[in-house]
Amino acid sequence: MATFELYRRSTIGMCLTETLDEMVQSGTLSPELAIQVLVQFDKSMTEALESQVKTKVSIKGHLHTYRFCDNVWTFILQDAMFKNDDRQENVSRVKIVACDSKLLTQ
Repeated sequence: MATFELYRRSTIGMCLTETLDEMVQSGTLSPELAIQVLVQFDKSMTEALESQVKTKVSIKGHLHTYRFCDNVWTFILQDAMFKNDDRQENVSRVKIVACDSKLLTQ
């Protein structure tokens, strides 16, 4: 199963990467095992988001920047509003990165 390394830049992904780096530097973990952990993290995040997240959210805001490169869309919105059935959140600036999941099966 192919995966994107996209989730490594999330808060939990960056914490995991920092912890693995510390463990490799201290000799507690081999670099090969650290890479295997990151690959498993990528797979687990992809599977969890596909199977466990059912909530739909609408997003409205002012499009500041957008780009499409290597089959990846990046949007930067200002004064964005996230809304689902029972809740609404406003954010001054948000970056959204979207990849085509069909690319994972190629």
